[in-house]
Amino acid sequence: MKRKSPAAHSRPHSPQIRAAIDSIVALVQPENLAEAELAKRRILISEMVATSLSLFGDELTTGELRLVRQAFREMRAGFTMFNRYRALHKIAVFGSARTPREHPDYQAAFEFSRLLAARGWMTITGAGPGIMQAGIEGPTPEQAFGLSIRLPFEDKPNPVIANDPKLLTFRYFFTRKLAFMGNADAVAAFPGGFGTQDEVFEALTLVQTGRNAIVPIVLVEGHDSQGAPLGYWKKWETFVRTAMHETGWISPEDECLYQIADSPTTAVDLVTTFYRRYQSSRYVDDRLVIRLDAPLRATACGEFDLEFAAILASGGFTQGTEFDGDDAPAGTPRLWFRHNRKHFGLVRRLIDRINEQ
Repeated sequence: MKRKSPAAHSRPHSPQIRAAIDSIVALVQPENLAEAELAKRRILISEMVATSLSLFGDELTTGELRLVRQAFREMRAGFTMFNRYRALHKIAVFGSARTPREHPDYQAAFEFSRLLAARGWMTITGAGPGIMQAGIEGPTPEQAFGLSIRLPFEDKPNPVIANDPKLLTFRYFFTRKLAFMGNADAVAAFPGGFGTQDEVFEALTLVQTGRNAIVPIVLVEGHDSQGAPLGYWKKWETFVRTAMHETGWISPEDECLYQIADSPTTAVDLVTTFYRRYQSSRYVDDRLVIRLDAPLRATACGEFDLEFAAILASGGFTQGTEFDGDDAPAGTPRLWFRHNRKHFGLVRRLIDRINEQ
């Protein structure tokens, strides 16, 4: 096998090439950004260009280069579209493409997404039939996004979202998943097959490992003629508990990462209650800073010190309205602590306790 030339591989990072890249970036940079923000973006864009040029010396196949190019295009399209709706809450809705319109799960997905849209939320779902179509019909296309995937047996979006500008078509599942989870403030899953389970466990894994912001994950289904849930998620939960929890493959608190709703109305309440007082969170160095809509009562930090000692790296909980390094508006109530980056199920439980205050 031919060895790549070290000189060729490092050429994009030579001073001459880097200067040329910086010159090109300067030609296309926007004029409406503050200098500090512009400087950060220049560095990042220049590094991406240099990395792209490095592909010349990496001996990738033409197919691999096409994959990189297409993935880059799909990520850019997703970021560009969703950034226009950044201020609005959005929920990812997953479920089977095979669910017929008359099925109780279809009706539950329609009702759930309709009720949530009435509270100002937008829906992100696939663009196929079944639960995906119900998740768009409920809120109407004006409050929905359709993320289509190119499959040999499912090559057209459903007629509800087909001509909407918020329809995106993806070649790769991994870029589509990024668009879902990178923009969702909540997840709702309805019964489905392998694809639905892939999406549910992807969401749970990302939250469990701290690779995604903690969001409510609700599991919803339809009811039979007597008004009882069909039982899909209870069977799923039995598997999770017997095959994962009882064997030690997941921690007890990981079951806090999801909630089974007994109706579409309950599911809507679970989603919206999550943001009753909790607003958002971010890490500043080793501290997790939780932004709130209102301050907690004075005794809350002491209670949390005892109840959630397992997630503390050191010290305890503190609340206030100012925190250096956090760019939330001045005066925003905050709760912060040194997080050990473990037990995210307990962090999820902490958010519930915050919302109970």
